Amino acid sequence: MLSETLTLTIDGTEPLTPASVREIDALCDRAEDEPGVALVTLRVTGAPGEGWADGLTTALVTKWERVLRRLERLPAATIAATSGDCGGTALDVFLTADIRFAAPDTRLRVPLHADAAWPGMTAYRLVQQAGAARVRRAVLLGLPIEASDALALGLVDDLAEDPSEAVAATAKQLAGLSGKELAIRRQLLFDATSTSFEDALGPRLAACDRALRQGRQEAAA
Repeated sequence: MLSETLTLTIDGTEPLTPASVREIDALCDRAEDEPGVALVTLRVTGAPGEGWADGLTTALVTKWERVLRRLERLPAATIAATSGDCGGTALDVFLTADIRFAAPDTRLRVPLHADAAWPGMTAYRLVQQAGAARVRRAVLLGLPIEASDALALGLVDDLAEDPSEAVAATAKQLAGLSGKELAIRRQLLFDATSTSFEDALGPRLAACDRALRQGRQEAAA
C-alpha cells in the first residue's frame, strides 16, 4: 500500500518567486529521501494576469526550469488536477505530471509577454507531448487550449467534473507501485522519442533484466 502521499498546490495567478522554487525543491527532497513516498498529487489552477513577468530574471527562470525537471523525474508517481484557466506556473507544473485530470471548463494558457507568447519550456513540453502542428496556435499566438482539445491532444488523460475525486480514485489504483521502478519506465518513455532503436536497446534490456531478477527474488521470498 502507499505509505505516504505528498500534495502540492500551485496558484498560477501568483508570480514566480524564489519561494516558488524552494517549495518544489522541498517537496522533491521529501519524495526522494523519505522512505515509502510513492505518490505526489499536484493541484494547480489559475493563470497570470498583466505584468506577471515584472521582477523576473533569467537566473530565477533558470532555477524554476531546473526544479521542474527535477519534479518531472521524481521516483514517485505524479498526478495533477486542474480546472478553469491554467497557465503560468500552474501550467508548468501540470505538464510535468504522469497522469492529468481536468474539469470540462479548463483552458490551458501559454502566457503572453512583450507582444508574444512566453518562449519558456512550457512551449517545449507542449510540442514534445502533442506535436508542433497541433499546438502551433497556442505556442505562437498564446491562444488557449480548451479542455476537449487538450484531451484529444493527450495533454489531459481524462475530463472530470471533480478532478480531485479522479485523483483519489487513481491513487488507489497505484497502490503498491514502486516509485523507483516507475522512474525508470518514465525515463525509457522520454528517451523513446529521441533515441534510435540501437541506442535504446541496451537500457531497455537492462531494465528487463532488473525486472526479471526482482521477480525471482519475490518468488523466492
